Amino acid sequence: MNRVRSLLLLFATICVCSVQAQQTTFTVEENIVYASLNGVELHLDIYQPSPRPTAARPAVLLIHGGGWNSLDKSTMRGMGQFLARSGFIAFAVDYRLFQNNQNLWPVQLDDVQRAARWVRANAVQYGVDPAHMGAFGHSAGAQLASLLGMEDTRDNSDPSLAQYSSRVQAVVDVSGPTDFTADHDAEGTAFLNKFLGATYKNNPHLWQSASPMFHVAKDNAPFLIVHGTKDESVSMQQAQKFSDRLQSAGVPVSFVKVDDVHTFQTPEARRRLAFESLVFFTRYLGLAK
Repeated sequence: MNRVRSLLLLFATICVCSVQAQQTTFTVEENIVYASLNGVELHLDIYQPSPRPTAARPAVLLIHGGGWNSLDKSTMRGMGQFLARSGFIAFAVDYRLFQNNQNLWPVQLDDVQRAARWVRANAVQYGVDPAHMGAFGHSAGAQLASLLGMEDTRDNSDPSLAQYSSRVQAVVDVSGPTDFTADHDAEGTAFLNKFLGATYKNNPHLWQSASPMFHVAKDNAPFLIVHGTKDESVSMQQAQKFSDRLQSAGVPVSFVKVDDVHTFQTPEARRRLAFESLVFFTRYLGLAK
């Protein structure tokens, strides 16, 4: 089994190097409106190979972290540029943030699902292969990316998107929380009570529904889980348990441990993350010739 995986990684690496040799430049379209909800516009940035390939390319949705209440799509700029240079089309998305006790869960999931469907609805315009879409998320964004690979559309009220799926075909989970019912202190519990709009005691199903750990099933998308051994924000035990549960369910999963903190500060860790993500997306999404 290890020999087969090594051969697959070698093949994917050769493919990656070949693409990178051909594709070194990219273009960016910023602040494209993908939704307008109650007067609030949601935006995304599009990173594309340049010149534009003649064949449709796989897409990757990039979902930022920030505890569901801060940061924005600009934090995904580096990964967007990297993927575009490598031949993918990357979409870095904003979603509604939980602030001032507004935008409770699950509007964040609704937003990223809407973004995935918007990409498919506009696939021809941007040269996207709608059957090959991945999601990459860090921290809170990893929780959202994970659910994109596990669950179908929750809010299907927009008739213009009704025919498009929000499911992705591959997920990279970086430093992501996967089980809200475990591994957090009193401060974390207090935040989750507000963010989810109920205590675990009063609504355990809600807490579980927001936790990727409770959505593991055989039909989940393949996963790459990357987690820092020095992460003090999200326990690496969650990543290990999540990986084990996916594997037990028969879901293709790779678990990569890096010697770094939650946000991957060292150049070595960031290079490892970029390489592993590229090999993974090349394997499961492919690149058109």
